[in-house]
Amino acid sequence: MDKYNPGNFFEDFEVGSTIQHTFSRTLTEGDNALYIALTGDRYPLYCSAEFARKLGFERELINDLLVFHTTFGKSVPDISANAIANLGYANVRFLKPVYPGDTLSAKSKIVGKKETPGGQAGHVYVHTTGMNQHGETVLKFYRWIRVNKRIPEKMMETQEDTILPNEINLQNIELPPNLKQCKIDTSITLGGWFFDDYDIGERIHHMDGRTIEESDHMMAANSYQNTARVHFNGHQMVNTRFGKRLIYGGHVISVARALSFNGLENAIGILGWNSGTHINPTFGGDTLYAWSEVLDKKDLPGTEHFGALRIGLVAVKNLSLQKEQWQDIELRFVDPETEKEQYHPNAVLYLDYYLLMPKK
Repeated sequence: MDKYNPGNFFEDFEVGSTIQHTFSRTLTEGDNALYIALTGDRYPLYCSAEFARKLGFERELINDLLVFHTTFGKSVPDISANAIANLGYANVRFLKPVYPGDTLSAKSKIVGKKETPGGQAGHVYVHTTGMNQHGETVLKFYRWIRVNKRIPEKMMETQEDTILPNEINLQNIELPPNLKQCKIDTSITLGGWFFDDYDIGERIHHMDGRTIEESDHMMAANSYQNTARVHFNGHQMVNTRFGKRLIYGGHVISVARALSFNGLENAIGILGWNSGTHINPTFGGDTLYAWSEVLDKKDLPGTEHFGALRIGLVAVKNLSLQKEQWQDIELRFVDPETEKEQYHPNAVLYLDYYLLMPKK
């Protein structure tokens, strides 16, 4: 008898079933520090205990995206060990602060599946929940993955398209009680802009670029215990259409988010994602740039000090432009020859999400 787990293939997933992922992970100050080292993140809520206490928290928090990646990583051996690519996210909700010393576990429900055209692979839709050591839900999200079939030539019964939520409900957002009446210490953030200063339709160019090295990506994915073969097995990936390993898409999200500090310095944290799409693959040696567009502004129930900025975060690779030219880039455009809408060829990420932003 073989004593190893090859992971699930498309045929193995059953719509409606729930998978309890097998091991948990305690996150520490060291994990937060490593996350900063790998991404360049500068948001003070995750590295300054004094800043966090002034906002009513017990101490500094585990970075929102580190919570996401850790929960995501718990699901990989069962959900995406045999993935071709992780395609996108929907309705990502950060529900409760996570502190150093908290232990996270996860479970996933299969909410849909459908073969790709030609039947060589399939799309699997899952709803993953992350819990702390007290059984409290700290994170929920949907994602969908293109997964290899065990027997590619065997066609299966076709399922209907799966419809996922496309926007989080801000009326259900619960802020920590002390935070509702606090004001941010801008002597720490050095940020000059508040909720009131951003205009709908405004585009913020984050200026800096960051080259992703293979070593950064490998260490990050290992830290999250993400075992997806497309990120690690260079020998196997030689025989794919890309011919090399893919950078974990979550690492691209983290780098883009870290770049966005420049212009959004006073943002407290992420309330949730409406949706996220990995547009093109990223490889070791690619350089990422980012811009944010203010999509909407909304007041939040129960607080006069904070509002929600809806941000469209865009990451592009290997596109060096002057500051003025960034304003003219079109993320989506209609190809005059095919008359079909398509993304800019250098675009790698579009993330539609809500930031918690203090008011003046």
